[in-house]
Amino acid sequence: MPLDTELAPHPAQRQTAISEEFVAYCTAEFERRRNSGEEFDEAVYREAMEMTLTRLRQLEEEGLA
Repeated sequence: MPLDTELAPHPAQRQTAISEEFVAYCTAEFERRRNSGEEFDEAVYREAMEMTLTRLRQLEEEGLA
């Protein structure tokens, strides 16, 4: 059996939407950056996250993600 079919789950088998996984990642990354002591522009981060999330949700609705 080819490796690529073993590694990628069939879209019908996906239990968590990609957008949900992205939100979980961004939330953790936001907290990590906020607590790192380094300069961090929270507004820019949130704006970029929202733009990406909007696009991911569009792709999910179209069945492309």
